[in-house]
Amino acid sequence: MVRQAETMRKSFIEHVDEDRIMDCMRCGFCLLSCPTYIHSDFDETQSPRGRIALMKAVRDGVVEWDGSIEEAFDLCLGCRACEPVCPAGVQYGTLIEETREAIVSVKKQSLKEKTIRKGAFDHLFADHQKMKKAVGLVHFYQRSGLQKVVRKIGFLELFPPFIKEMEKALPKPPSKEINTVQNVPVKTKVAFFTGCLMDTIFKETNRHTIELLNSLGCEVIIPENQQCCGALQGHSGEMERATRNAKVNIEAFDLEAIDYIVNNAGGCGAFLSEYDRLFADDPAYSIKARQFVDKQIDISSLLLKLGMAEKLKLMPNLPQNEIVTYQDSCHLRNVNGVKEEPRNLLKSVKGSVFVELPGAHQCCGSAGIYNLLQPEMASRILKTKMEEVKRIRASTIVTTNPGCLLQMQVGVEKEGFTNIRAVHLVDYIHEKIWREDGGD
Repeated sequence: MVRQAETMRKSFIEHVDEDRIMDCMRCGFCLLSCPTYIHSDFDETQSPRGRIALMKAVRDGVVEWDGSIEEAFDLCLGCRACEPVCPAGVQYGTLIEETREAIVSVKKQSLKEKTIRKGAFDHLFADHQKMKKAVGLVHFYQRSGLQKVVRKIGFLELFPPFIKEMEKALPKPPSKEINTVQNVPVKTKVAFFTGCLMDTIFKETNRHTIELLNSLGCEVIIPENQQCCGALQGHSGEMERATRNAKVNIEAFDLEAIDYIVNNAGGCGAFLSEYDRLFADDPAYSIKARQFVDKQIDISSLLLKLGMAEKLKLMPNLPQNEIVTYQDSCHLRNVNGVKEEPRNLLKSVKGSVFVELPGAHQCCGSAGIYNLLQPEMASRILKTKMEEVKRIRASTIVTTNPGCLLQMQVGVEKEGFTNIRAVHLVDYIHEKIWREDGGD
């Protein structure tokens, strides 16, 4: 145990920046912004301040590494809600990534964990075609009737509850392929970062994204060879693999030919907007990464910039009995600072009433694959979220990230809400524009 603690201490010294740790003044402004602190009965070790103190203690050799310390880091959502409220500007997101990299670098992994990490990060999330094939099997499961048979015979009862809940929340397969042939008067040229889940499970949302941008005078280019943004790898301590994907993406986009690189997934957008941090010490890619970052824009920001709010206000005021609310994508809000743009678009929709969701700025419990790795804490957070949805009597929950969307759909299913739906912002706006006549 002593040897393991010393090995971990050396890894923390190598990977976790002491200057960033020392930026924390221990003031506690972060505490009530942290979902795990709140949902663990205000356990200090489950707060950003507490975790930073543990980072320093491990680095300094003050505490001996054990399972309880690892659990404190594992239970962090990585939502970064602590950053906007921090008066000292502590880079907590970077610190938790460095910490997880330090742990992964020396921790002895089981054969199962090694296999999962290699399969996911070296194949599934490193090769877009493999991701499409994998999701194709899911679509076959849904279309072939196998899903109905599996549910009928009770096969899903053999799996943990959260697997059954996720299976119920799977979106339907896309009705048609994306059409990249666009005949529009071009005002703006954008390259579309299609994402992993968005270009497979949520392909319909990607199609709607292109159609909305076309309607506003955008030529949309879909660069080939783009890969997973690398967020899942980076948040899991696999920074080398994340950087590998980032290089592929930087090379895939012709920055001189476009005005923007648009994405419709908050988590992806946040990681894409920090590519320059990955290459700060790499002379071959630092300038390219900075140029790549400068072109980034979220779909809600671009739609607002191009006049979608005004277009929505001109739509017929069809009678509806709809209360709409919005759940923030943590990284879209906390990293990219995008919070009013989605709300302004929703407030522009005629015939519906926008009501702010209490605690919308706090994580829903999805956090990449957190809901799979930490189902108990994720469920606790989600239940609180669903209670607020019910309290404001919302009929539509809108969000801007695939993981958040799946999590909110799981919440709706789990609570048995038959009169509430969860949708992506793009799909919601597309529905309002393409009401009866198929669009403009």
